[in-house]
Amino acid sequence: MNRIFGRGKPKAPPPNLTDCINNVDSRGESIDKKIARLDAELVKYKDQMKKMRDGPSKNMVKQKAMRILKQKRMYEGQRDNLMQQSFNMEQTNYSIQTLKDTKTTVDAMKIGLKDMKKAYKQVNIDKIENIQDDLEDMMADANDIQEALGRSYGTPEIDDDDLEAELSALGDEFLMDDDSSYLDEASSTPSVPEGLPSGSMSTKDGVLVDEFGLPQIPAT
Repeated sequence: MNRIFGRGKPKAPPPNLTDCINNVDSRGESIDKKIARLDAELVKYKDQMKKMRDGPSKNMVKQKAMRILKQKRMYEGQRDNLMQQSFNMEQTNYSIQTLKDTKTTVDAMKIGLKDMKKAYKQVNIDKIENIQDDLEDMMADANDIQEALGRSYGTPEIDDDDLEAELSALGDEFLMDDDSSYLDEASSTPSVPEGLPSGSMSTKDGVLVDEFGLPQIPAT
């Protein structure tokens, strides 16, 4: 069949805004290069006209400069038109992409809501409350067990007044331990005399004698 009727030509892909934008931008860059080349020629003619005297030759150079300036203005108009087209397509492309992103976000939210509803159906709030009540009861039982294990027994009963009196006495003992007045009394005790009392010594023929009348032996 293909040999008889031949094969149909494949359909061209639909136009893509991104490709169109790139194509327009490329044309604009090409025009910018032409404008830059014309600017260089205008500078050359302008410098040439400064060195020439008024006359037919200068007028001829001036006509060439005017023609190049017209071409430059034409290219600048085309470039501005292409830049506006590129801008419009970029805005359109941005809007399309934003709508696609919005649709994707909405679809994802729908799926998430569906999954949430499905998961919520598997949760029973009454069972959760029962579990909480059971946990609260178990915690109370555990506290009771700890209090029972920590209960003290076999200790003699002591009157609170006796304990307060003993506590007060302990405070007095601590104060007595901190009292250092006895050190002051010790420091004020008179020192032991180094020599013999004056009443226990006398002289005989200029020699010191003790209380028995014997000569006093000087200390070595």
